Amino acid sequence: MQNCKLWMITLIILLIVTKMAVAQSPIPTTLEGPFEPATRRFDPSLRRGSNDLPMDHPRLKKNVTLNFPEQIALAISSPTSMWVSWVTGDAQIGKNVTPLDPSKVGSEVRYGKESGKYESVKNGVSVVYSQLYPFEGLLNYTSGIIHHVRIDGLKPGTKYYYKCGDSSIPAMSEEHAFETLPMPSQSTYPHRIAVVGDLGLTSNTSTTVDHLIQNDPSMILMVGDLTYANQYRTTGGKGASCFSCAFPDAPIRETYQPRWDGWGRFMEPLISRVPMMVIEGNHEIEPQVSGITFKSYLTRFAVPSEESGSKSNFYYSFDAGGVHFIMLGAYVDYNATGAQYAWLKDDLHRLDRTVTPWLVAAWHPPWYNSYSSHYQEFECMRQEMEALLYQYGVDIVFSGHVHAYERMNRVYNYTLDRCGPVYITVGDGGNIEQVDVDFADDPGKCPSAGDNTPEFGGVCHLNFSSGPAKGSFCWNKQPEWSAFRESSFGHGILEVVNSTYALWTWHRNQDTYKEDSHGDQIYIVRQPELCSPSAKPSVSPSVPSLSAALHSLVLSVSLPLLGMFSLLSSSK
Repeated sequence: MQNCKLWMITLIILLIVTKMAVAQSPIPTTLEGPFEPATRRFDPSLRRGSNDLPMDHPRLKKNVTLNFPEQIALAISSPTSMWVSWVTGDAQIGKNVTPLDPSKVGSEVRYGKESGKYESVKNGVSVVYSQLYPFEGLLNYTSGIIHHVRIDGLKPGTKYYYKCGDSSIPAMSEEHAFETLPMPSQSTYPHRIAVVGDLGLTSNTSTTVDHLIQNDPSMILMVGDLTYANQYRTTGGKGASCFSCAFPDAPIRETYQPRWDGWGRFMEPLISRVPMMVIEGNHEIEPQVSGITFKSYLTRFAVPSEESGSKSNFYYSFDAGGVHFIMLGAYVDYNATGAQYAWLKDDLHRLDRTVTPWLVAAWHPPWYNSYSSHYQEFECMRQEMEALLYQYGVDIVFSGHVHAYERMNRVYNYTLDRCGPVYITVGDGGNIEQVDVDFADDPGKCPSAGDNTPEFGGVCHLNFSSGPAKGSFCWNKQPEWSAFRESSFGHGILEVVNSTYALWTWHRNQDTYKEDSHGDQIYIVRQPELCSPSAKPSVSPSVPSLSAALHSLVLSVSLPLLGMFSLLSSSK
């Protein structure tokens, strides 16, 4: 009875606001797509990049002594558990370094629902790692002690207070707080999900993170290329402009590991209270002696690999309310005969869409990309995995790597398809390498087939076999599957309204101080009744219907009201 009254009130309000909405410009929905491709060219009044922050910058400097915790970070373990990570002790860099003994400092988290009252205590593990370069002029590194503790027994949607460290020394952190995410359910969702990629540690990074904090996210997706530590001695700081020229006897490039420590300090005010979920990018490969790779990434971050059955930090999954996230590794085996593919297939098979209606995937390099940079670079991965993701109805895919923003029309196998995912590239968080401004369809900007060789996997570049670009490697205009693109630094916010509607907003750095301003905004709409495995169409309509446009007009005004009523109803 109560629900019936609620819906009647909602319908009355809809009739009122529809008249008001006619005069307004509504937020579009994917129901109106596919959209005519649109491009916003780079604003020449803006700089394409900025310098790295120096290591003595106040946000990068170490501000604790002895074995007190720093670089504190959170990551989701499960709906009722959270990973807490931090670093103690001093890292070392030089020709001769001696690793610290991780057993000398305990890994302990005290936590509870009231400030200053910590009813629960959990202990965890501690590790150190080394990055070694036995070559003339290069520097070895060994980390501080990195701690990971999994705290459990948490109540969803609840605020917790915690301290971390070693109480026996004593050396405990100041009090921090976080709020757990809601339980998996088709009616509960995270407040806001921030999405950012290729962040780096530049002045632009500062703007991105400060802007992101203003948007008050409840969790963060970090889609690879975190610190650019491997670029610091080449393009950042006072490094050599030509690494191979300065270090001709070094067969591999040194990655300046103190940048990881600076990045951890820089991010701590945010990620000590908001969980950050990471996936590796190519700048995390960081090769060292003996063929060792990814040492920093694998040691510094706790992810729910065991919890999701993957047993690999390179790929895993987790739930956040009614959203199931799949984080895939592009720099480990992704072939259909490999372990990652087998895990992915099993994870998708076990998924219950009545509990987690939304299915969101993320990996670093995009499959769909109309920029010259990284064009068709990971075509092999697409050919191996796309059909499986399409079969199980992935709704949204986030990637980075290309240093620009691009949102696709729903697409599958380069064909417009109303049941395909919405692919979104956000590889412009603030990296040192500048934003990409050249499009593959611009005259003279189409890469050659030998360009854009991936750092892992094979080369599967292809000419299009159908459509306007049939027989060509590049389109001669913006591809029909590219809905909107622009070169700008920024981050995205995903706000899931209910089991079928989610609002996506691209927040550009240049709009930081503008009221209610953004670079791109759209409601992404699920259509499970049309896109179940047995009901998927082979092609999508090319012209939106009038009813779809009217539907969008009403919903752009009414969805916030529906969200408000949902909150009121759930609180009773």
